[in-house]
Amino acid sequence: MQEVLKFLTDNAPFYISTVAGDKPKVRPFGFVMEHEGKLWFCTNNKKDVYKQLKANPYFEVSTTSPEGRWIRLKGKAVFNTTPVVKAKALEINPKLKKMYSVEDKLFELFYIEEGEATFTSMMGGETKTIKF
Repeated sequence: MQEVLKFLTDNAPFYISTVAGDKPKVRPFGFVMEHEGKLWFCTNNKKDVYKQLKANPYFEVSTTSPEGRWIRLKGKAVFNTTPVVKAKALEINPKLKKMYSVEDKLFELFYIEEGEATFTSMMGGETKTIKF
């Protein structure tokens, strides 16, 4: 999981894909953290991405490095927004404090369950899959 975290952090923004009805929706994200052995993301519960993940929790993430390596991460979003996890996210990324606080009712965090990351390269070569 650390390799996945590093790749996403080093190559932000990364793009999260959800489903709205029967149509795919993709948007950039920039926050990811490891907490208690899980990979976490955050959003706002007024955004469409939150509503889409609540309706269908399966999502994918993708991004590419400047060298042409890329990742496809798939899994299930599990929302578990607690004051402890909010505080951890705000500690890791203080820029989030401009939008959220531990006490607010908008800030939502979710971790990936049934995670599977596939690393590959646009140049060909070895493909590597990590499950967590």
